[in-house]
Amino acid sequence: MVLLDGGLTEEQRGRLAPHVRLVPGPEGVPPGFLAPYGPVLEPAAIAIVLDADIIVTRSLAALVEDARRGRLVAVMNDPPNDDRFFPAWRAALSLGELRRRPYVNAGQLVIPAAIGARIYDPWMSGQGAIGTEPSGDGTRPSRYFRRTFVQSANLDDPFYFVDQDVLNAVLAAELEDDELVILEHRLAPHPPFKGLELVDEASLVCRFADGAEPFLLHHTMGKPWLEATAANVYSRLVSRLLLGPDVAVRLESHELPLRLRGGPIGRADRRRAAAQAAIAREARRQLGRFGIRSRLAAWRRKRDATGA
Repeated sequence: MVLLDGGLTEEQRGRLAPHVRLVPGPEGVPPGFLAPYGPVLEPAAIAIVLDADIIVTRSLAALVEDARRGRLVAVMNDPPNDDRFFPAWRAALSLGELRRRPYVNAGQLVIPAAIGARIYDPWMSGQGAIGTEPSGDGTRPSRYFRRTFVQSANLDDPFYFVDQDVLNAVLAAELEDDELVILEHRLAPHPPFKGLELVDEASLVCRFADGAEPFLLHHTMGKPWLEATAANVYSRLVSRLLLGPDVAVRLESHELPLRLRGGPIGRADRRRAAAQAAIAREARRQLGRFGIRSRLAAWRRKRDATGA
């Protein structure tokens, strides 16, 4: 297993080194742009590319078999962002003709080497084309990067989702329909994991009411170890995977936020975190309701365009 190091501390490297192959990420590449560099730096016949915030809940053997047949395996993004497509991707990234198909999440991919050889270069160069955040020398970000969720943007901007939009543009240009396997979103769901039940915490078995079991859980946006979030299937498994006696890299309880610990204090803090998260969601809803976010975004775009 390869872990691309995008900024680990020495202490973290020391803990992980006995269990994974640590590969330093390239200098100057933001962490959010690192996904294609892992399989480029450490080639393999089949590359399973996963974000660090993903929990694998069952065997990926079926997905690997699809890749052995020469197809890239991806997971459809969550609705309503499962049909995202912009003809403007073509000119911005200097791509060929684009084929419209379901929009996939960039956090989990199974890539055969032959397809990887066709997509890694345009994927990496495309990320370079939209630019990165300004550096300490005062360099301004590209006009595309200013229209992403990291800066001031809305969903109508073609690179709102940054690297994920680049990936989907490249797949639309480079691959035929029969070279893709696109799984339904609930096989690698995002929060709030609606309808998903944790059946067996010890073996990580999760299941929907109709018996479907996801391959992965992906905690997009706010991470439960970094900020207050409502407890869910994922946060329960995070605690189990970091504190369980049978895991390879085990943390001590005091190294986790209270909301991820066991016992009455942990339960109390989970209630507090859920309330705090609910208040934050309502505040964001109200901002959107009154158009404040849209007006702020428009003001920032005008400011960036004029340099004021």
